[in-house]
Amino acid sequence: MRILLFSGKGGVGKTSLAAATGVRLAQRGVKTLVMSVDPAHSLADSFNLGVDLFTNATSDPYRVNDFLDIHEVNIQREIKRHWREVSSYLVSVLRATGVSDVEADELAILPGMEELSAMMYVNQYRREQRYEVVILDCAPTAESLRFVSMPTTLDWYMKHVFPMQRTLMKAVRPIANRVSPVELPADSYFANMLDLFQKLDGIDELLDDPLQTSVRLVTNPERMVLRETQRAFVYFSLHGLTVDRILVNRVLPEAVSDAFFVDWRRSQELLLKEIDEYFAPVPVQRVPLFQQEVMGLALLERVADVLYGSGEDPAAVSSLERPYTFEKRDGQYQVRLRLPFATKGEVGLFKKGDELVVQIGTLRRHIGLPVTMAGLVPARARLENKVLTVELREVA
Repeated sequence: MRILLFSGKGGVGKTSLAAATGVRLAQRGVKTLVMSVDPAHSLADSFNLGVDLFTNATSDPYRVNDFLDIHEVNIQREIKRHWREVSSYLVSVLRATGVSDVEADELAILPGMEELSAMMYVNQYRREQRYEVVILDCAPTAESLRFVSMPTTLDWYMKHVFPMQRTLMKAVRPIANRVSPVELPADSYFANMLDLFQKLDGIDELLDDPLQTSVRLVTNPERMVLRETQRAFVYFSLHGLTVDRILVNRVLPEAVSDAFFVDWRRSQELLLKEIDEYFAPVPVQRVPLFQQEVMGLALLERVADVLYGSGEDPAAVSSLERPYTFEKRDGQYQVRLRLPFATKGEVGLFKKGDELVVQIGTLRRHIGLPVTMAGLVPARARLENKVLTVELREVA
């Protein structure tokens, strides 16, 4: 099963591009699901269906046509299906502090519940072989990064903390409940946690496999949006996911010649050139600003035509290798970059702000650094077996 994650800053148009990709795959006869993981759902609106999937009584996806389903994750419904014991305990604790019943129900929705629920669906569909392609319309960038990091975090918790915590609770619960104003969680709480973890088994391997999972970053040709896209690119790489395409949405079309847009066009041209240089060799595609809001199948098909032409497979893997990786070996931070055609004499590098810039002849590669490495400077570099390794150290 192929998974495509569409991520980007809120408002860049990732829902429209995700929906258009689903429409094109369905036209090719590929069984496809487009799932919204964003709490502020707009997927049904993108298709202009005139139905509210969020309040739909069933948790089954909505059938658009024979090859396309869409699904908006409803966290209240998912709590009843997956989080009943966990949520019940949280509500009881909140009520004991004086919070009203309605407020307790709202506050018992912990960060990450929606993302984990979506992961359980993806894993379920993988096991059932229900879809050939699942497209995830993700929440804005920060939540998307939490989404992809959760399997690793949860795996660590279940292996190192959960067994000890469950055993300890069994030992102290009878005594503690006599004196504590709030009862400790019952063993059913931990059984619920274990059941959730088992439903996620294998999802981390699925996300880390570039043949199965790819990230499509959606951006706009605007400076503030681009900066967040660059950071997202860094952190997806840091988490081991492969970004195989950059989609620049709402580019002013050539037909717009009004004097009012002269400065906008000049700014976009500069940023588009910067985008191409920064993300190379990852493919960059441009989607023009449409004359009207993209809603409904007809307009989504037009967007799909721009993205994929008449013959391209939207689910095709366009990049398998991560452009660079970050490591820490023996206390030394390193950036590793594949340079298959470079020789030692033509490689240069320097630091610019929070970026490491590698220059090969007239070509430059900008590498955004994680926060933990942004304050470091290059100390040594070596090119071995077509891999450039740059060691970073603190400023003396």
